[in-house]
Amino acid sequence: MDAAVPAEVHVTHDDRMSRIIVRGEVDHEDSEDLQDALAAADRAGLPTTAVDLSQVRFADSMLLNALLEARRRHDADGRNLVLLGPLPPPVSRLLTLSGTADHFTVTDADPGGETSHHEGDGSG
Repeated sequence: MDAAVPAEVHVTHDDRMSRIIVRGEVDHEDSEDLQDALAAADRAGLPTTAVDLSQVRFADSMLLNALLEARRRHDADGRNLVLLGPLPPPVSRLLTLSGTADHFTVTDADPGGETSHHEGDGSG
């Protein structure tokens, strides 16, 4: 059995976007790091926040709640919240089972910088 992999959360900013990279397993114990990164993106006030979830191995309601709250704040401020994938099965399953997949824009970014957009399907 695999040992739990604690979440790693990194946030960077450029002139137009905050990018949050999440790796590992996001549960109750790790949600504060994600919430802190989302708060940093709010403080930066850039037009878009991109949350890269492509390396998440486990996700529970704590991740979902953080994303939904961030989406609400972004909408209120007229900013965009985008999930970067491809979404791994744990995240895709969480969004699908909770009925919240259509609340998010999912963009799959490949190494060449090209992107494809999936509005509301939560798939990658």
